[in-house]
Amino acid sequence: MEDDTVPHSKGRATLHVMRRLFPVTYETAAQASGGAPEADVTDREWGLGELAEAYAYPDRREPWLRGNMVSTLDGAAQHDGRSQPISSATDMRIFGVLRGLADVVVVGAETVRQEGYRPARAREAFAELREAAGQGPAPAIAVVTASLDLDFSLPLFTSPLVPTLVLTGAGAAPDRVAAAEKAGAQVVIAGDGMGVDPARAVRALGELGLTRLLTEGGPRLLGQFVAGGVLDELCLTLSPMLAAGDAQRIAGGPSMAVPARFELVSLLEEAGFLYSRYRRS
Repeated sequence: MEDDTVPHSKGRATLHVMRRLFPVTYETAAQASGGAPEADVTDREWGLGELAEAYAYPDRREPWLRGNMVSTLDGAAQHDGRSQPISSATDMRIFGVLRGLADVVVVGAETVRQEGYRPARAREAFAELREAAGQGPAPAIAVVTASLDLDFSLPLFTSPLVPTLVLTGAGAAPDRVAAAEKAGAQVVIAGDGMGVDPARAVRALGELGLTRLLTEGGPRLLGQFVAGGVLDELCLTLSPMLAAGDAQRIAGGPSMAVPARFELVSLLEEAGFLYSRYRRS
């Protein structure tokens, strides 16, 4: 993504009609029955603090890997190679909140190339929250790559607020490792061969003190985390669109012998978009 939030403007959709569908609360029950709670908390824009509370990480010392993806009704994770056409202003606002809560954003090299990733920026709205959690001003970006076929002259590597991490295997080409380090990136070995082992990547980030992990894809990387059994939570936006075509699903790669079971934690709705959170059962 070009940025981690969408600024307010009169022309964009807002959160003023967002509804909490699950878990059921006094407000959702009253709304479903046609009544109205004494203090109507649904018919207004949700503040960043409320969204941060709704998407808070569990209080734990071990790494927690959260995925954040968007999908159309017919399962497309992208349109013309990018996720932005199937997203929304609200989806991007939540995207920014999830980044504001994370220690590190883990992303695949292909997504960096396709989506034009830039360094995460410090956001004043999250400064106090991050400081209280012992976090730096912005999350680091960690790029997962076997080949290190990346443009190290991009701002993601040359001018991040927090040094960008490059996760690769022990068999990576030494000249590409040197190029990454020369650009200012921190190279982290998380595999014995050319590629990265998902469990080892999560463990390596945890050893660096980065325990609130967020992956934004792409589908191939998410599929690796799913297959590796290390994905703890999935934040999935279901877009009320149909794309057809042969676009990727949110998770690619080989299928699992036994599908992993996740349970619904929360479900929000706004303008037909569903914002769900699932945790591993």
